[in-house]
Amino acid sequence: QVQLVESGGGSVQGGGSLLLSCNGSGWPFVTFRMAWFRQVLKKEHEGVAALDSRGSSMYSEFAKGRFTISVDNAKILWLRMDNLKPEDTAMYYCAVGPLGVRPISLENSDYTIWGRGTQVTVSS
Repeated sequence: QVQLVESGGGSVQGGGSLLLSCNGSGWPFVTFRMAWFRQVLKKEHEGVAALDSRGSSMYSEFAKGRFTISVDNAKILWLRMDNLKPEDTAMYYCAVGPLGVRPISLENSDYTIWGRGTQVTVSS
């Protein structure tokens, strides 16, 4: 069974940086999509950035120019976050899904396996 474990969250002042990682075990997909989402309180998960095994990537508007998503050969998913703002405060989750035929997306329903999250807190 696949398990995803996020790490790297913490507290940082506005303008600072954090590097999140997501380590998975029991990898089930030959082709895949991977993404970072975030959630504030009990609101809906908000897409941050995604990539897939075709080499595509996408970012939400708020993430463009500040966040960078990447995956290494060991299939560890990373999210580099620079110039953090207080409004970036949230629980950050990684998620994985089969590639399928749909284009890359930040739709929750395209991702079938989720981690438990890592908290990011940005102070002003």
